[in-house]
Amino acid sequence: MSKALNKVTMLDKVIPFFQDGMILMFGGFGGVGTPPTLIAAILEKGVRDLTLIGNDTGFPHIGIGKLVRMERAAKVIVSHIGSNPYAGELMNKGRLEVEFSPQGTLVERIRAGGVGLAAILTDVGIDNEMVAKNKPLFKLNGHHYLVESALTADVSIVYAKKADPFGNLTYDKSARNTNPLVAMAGTITIAETEEIVPMGSLDPEQIVTPGAFVDYVISSKGVNWKWAWE
Repeated sequence: MSKALNKVTMLDKVIPFFQDGMILMFGGFGGVGTPPTLIAAILEKGVRDLTLIGNDTGFPHIGIGKLVRMERAAKVIVSHIGSNPYAGELMNKGRLEVEFSPQGTLVERIRAGGVGLAAILTDVGIDNEMVAKNKPLFKLNGHHYLVESALTADVSIVYAKKADPFGNLTYDKSARNTNPLVAMAGTITIAETEEIVPMGSLDPEQIVTPGAFVDYVISSKGVNWKWAWE
């Protein structure tokens, strides 16, 4: 396999993409499906003032919740924060900006960003002051809808079960959650995977995220470099 098409790399090669003040989108649901090695690397580098986009703020010691607990985030765009008491405490103290988005709306905004749309229309939350505040309305076929902007990120991080050198990804059951959508919406997408397998060994019918959406692949367990470069 051509080295130009091989996206497998070492962790230290992707660390420079994580910068203060960036927009970081992450896969996961309550920490399940959030890449632990990449989160640990971001923490160790000391990156801060992040805008985090994902389903939730995890738990204090699990997933993206570690970044929130350590006050590395300036803003989060999530569907809820209830599983992480630090998020609520920081929000109430004015040290964390929280933009709530209903879960279905949130994932559709991420999907829209991934396919190049500017916004979506939805009537979910149109009567809720917290959801509808400062958002434009659009009338279509006699009905009013909220205009919800699409979401993209400087970097998206996702967690997969298996990846091949081109970046084709499969996921493990519910750990799939928002990862396929998040993978589409990053200017740079970095996949952490439990296992890297030779090119051609993944069943095409099982591939959920095509490698076209993935820029870099790192392994949680090390890489067999002999075949990875073939």
